[in-house]
Amino acid sequence: MTQGRAMAAEIKPLRSSGPTKTVSTDKPVLVSKIEGSGDDVNAAVLIDSGTGVISVSDDKSVRIWQRRDSGQYWPSVCHFLPSIPSCFHYTPDNRRMFIGLDNGTVTEFEVATDYNSIRHKRDYLSHQNRVTGVIFCPSAEWVLSVARDKFFVYHCTESGRRLGGHQSSGWCTALQYDYKSKHVFVGDYSGQITMLKLEESGPQVITVLKGHNGSIRSLAWDVDRQLLFSGSYDQSVIVWDIGGGKGTAFELQGHTNKVSSLVYGSVSHQLISGGEDATVVFWDMKANRQETPEWIEADSCQYCDRPFFWNIRAMMDQKQIGLRQHHCRKCGKAVCDSCSSKRSTIPVMGFEFDVRVCDNCHSTISDQERASLAKFHEVKHNIVCMDLDEEAGLLLTVGQDRVMKMWDVSSLLN
Repeated sequence: MTQGRAMAAEIKPLRSSGPTKTVSTDKPVLVSKIEGSGDDVNAAVLIDSGTGVISVSDDKSVRIWQRRDSGQYWPSVCHFLPSIPSCFHYTPDNRRMFIGLDNGTVTEFEVATDYNSIRHKRDYLSHQNRVTGVIFCPSAEWVLSVARDKFFVYHCTESGRRLGGHQSSGWCTALQYDYKSKHVFVGDYSGQITMLKLEESGPQVITVLKGHNGSIRSLAWDVDRQLLFSGSYDQSVIVWDIGGGKGTAFELQGHTNKVSSLVYGSVSHQLISGGEDATVVFWDMKANRQETPEWIEADSCQYCDRPFFWNIRAMMDQKQIGLRQHHCRKCGKAVCDSCSSKRSTIPVMGFEFDVRVCDNCHSTISDQERASLAKFHEVKHNIVCMDLDEEAGLLLTVGQDRVMKMWDVSSLLN
């Protein structure tokens, strides 16, 4: 695959005070709240159709919470590790759990069938700094990990041998893997995503995806349509069409703070994004979406021809004060403020809040085109991470308040 022009384009969204949120009649229903963690919860997943939860936190513990007859969740396992667990991956089919630690180690456990104990199996000395993402691939017997030492590495879980690695330009902050094609995606602190092809002999760089203006916090993958979703500290989500091979990328703008977590429902074709604005957004990925245009650079407004402030010669010839350059989010033209005084939502381009458009484009946008393609819901805590059990219709949100909330989202997924 070659790096496409649109894939490498810098995407520069205009920020507004907030999205024009469409309140849905279907809402997440709070089923349960799990409290009692002694410190910040770094990651958690649903197990056994929501009757249990596994969590790791800054108090160096890994806990398995099980629902009791009272409906409350109490830990059946509280195991303390030698270093802070920062992330983990659990595969329910074989009950294997790989935990990334703050000291750079990835440690493997086996979870008992009754969830009342865990057994240590192996340590992988993978990194020299905090592990930020780990994924286990059972079919290949590989464990993949990324860390703040700027490295992606993968080990054979049968022999414990290191198979290869790749160094990024910045801290590695997110990880995603396609089991079918053996492509791995590594998000980093600079906002880039490196796509690698994994072989027994080592990883091969395929391309680098550039589009975010902030560090990558979360990645999700649509295995059927081969779409990669990236959530960033720049408050945006980008949809990368990897399978199309044309470098197509779509923006989703709906958060007013950092996007911290993404989960994807492969059956409902809905992407759920959560952020530090205490909001989860359900994006309809069945909708036909359009790429945002590349911004055109010009020395004068492309409508009224008045010069921009760096065009000294035209300012002197026209005896006018130079203007600031703006861009229409719909057509990409370079315009002045007077020729782009209107604002509009453009959901088909991912803009779920009002953005700057030129007067000409504003007159062409119909009310139907302004209809939202996303649903917004307040969850009352700033999100650290999420997990989705689509079959059970449950969404787990982990907040900065150390509380885990379980939501029934079946009405939103169906």
